[in-house]
Amino acid sequence: MIKLYDYELSGNCYKLRLLMNILGIQFESTSVDFYPGLQHKSVWFLEINPLGQLPVLDDGGMVLRDAQAILVYLASKYDKSKKWYPTDNPALLGMMAQWMAFADGITATSSAARLHDALFYDFDIDACRLGAHRLFRILDEHLWFGEKQGWDWICTESHPTIADIACFPYVILSEEGGVSRQDYPAIRRWADRVKRIPGFTVMPGVFPAGPGHRSYG
Repeated sequence: MIKLYDYELSGNCYKLRLLMNILGIQFESTSVDFYPGLQHKSVWFLEINPLGQLPVLDDGGMVLRDAQAILVYLASKYDKSKKWYPTDNPALLGMMAQWMAFADGITATSSAARLHDALFYDFDIDACRLGAHRLFRILDEHLWFGEKQGWDWICTESHPTIADIACFPYVILSEEGGVSRQDYPAIRRWADRVKRIPGFTVMPGVFPAGPGHRSYG
């Protein structure tokens, strides 16, 4: 069975749990005490990931670090529909890679602000928040123009991809770092659509969608 080295409050770990739940992949979660235990810097964990970062996935001895890389691996191997990572569409793959790199920027800003406020990391909080808002404006504009063309998702019209999963956690958790989503209506609508994907699961700070709208397959 797949083993996920996991921390419940990590958005990067959550995006893997979310995709595996949506795809119906069975996995075993091995908790790593990121805070306050700092187990991700311990000798035993550094033997698994010398970078000392979560998450890490072990699929029968295939060990991968980096959340975005793991999303690619999981979708490529386990999504029989090939809709989450459509390997036969080079243009779409390029667009997805672009937005997954963008998700790393969200982690470096919105997630960093959350780490500052919740776990007392010594970051420049003003720079983190300003950076997050800059990226949120870009994403909101992209989603808004997409909606005008009938698109529901970051990269495609009719079906979400792992780019949506990559961007979602640290957008939806942004308020915990003092980054409001109030001025980003297209982001709020998109986040609601993500919450209506069958198999969607929550984490602390992420709540299910309210009633009254269609779900997405």
